[in-house]
Amino acid sequence: MKKEILQFHEVKLVYHTKRGETTAAENLTFSVREGEFVAIIGPSGCGKTTLLSLAAGLLKPSEGRVESTGSFGYMLQKDQLFPWRTIEKNIFLPLEVKRQNTPEHRERARVLAEKYGLKDFLQSFPSQLSGGMRQRAALIRTLATDPDILLLDEPFSALDYQTRLNVTEDVSEIIRSEGKTAILITHDISEAISLADRILVLSARPAHVAYTHELNFGEVKNPLKRRETPQFSGWFETLWKELNG
Repeated sequence: MKKEILQFHEVKLVYHTKRGETTAAENLTFSVREGEFVAIIGPSGCGKTTLLSLAAGLLKPSEGRVESTGSFGYMLQKDQLFPWRTIEKNIFLPLEVKRQNTPEHRERARVLAEKYGLKDFLQSFPSQLSGGMRQRAALIRTLATDPDILLLDEPFSALDYQTRLNVTEDVSEIIRSEGKTAILITHDISEAISLADRILVLSARPAHVAYTHELNFGEVKNPLKRRETPQFSGWFETLWKELNG
């Protein structure tokens, strides 16, 4: 079994406001293995995005601890590409921020872009690309610094349904081909089933892991092909009941 790259140990998070205290998470315990694709679902407002902030160290637990042996890359709901920069320069942006803007790192990022279908668009501007291509560019930008763990915060939610299906296939292929660990936050049960190796179901606030499921699709990793399998509807029914029970 592969080693654990991220661990939450009985994490509690309390927000302090003028109106008092709000407990966002309590006894939040789970781990993620190297190379694993984990999807996290839960009721609206339960703190799924907060979990990513805790993982990345942007928030500190009030109690418990978060341990990680890897670096992080963050992919948000919108692509956040700068409109005045070419796709190539957008992809290089994290290298500039992290002071890794060397010829070697730029070449690696450029090779990634060319490998995954952006070769003819590197000198284009974001406004010249479709929504799907922009999200692909955003993922390559996230990969530019070679992070160990990708934090995906509903990265497909701004796309129309057809584009969303195509982009999830692209993103799945890229992440698995590059051997990355990924944690996906999503409201879409079907999306979670089609992409993940394992699904964590969070409770209502204060959030904790109510259910954990290892998905049994065998060697079927392609998101669209998973949707065609007999077990897909069974998983959907199970997760729907857990979220709405």
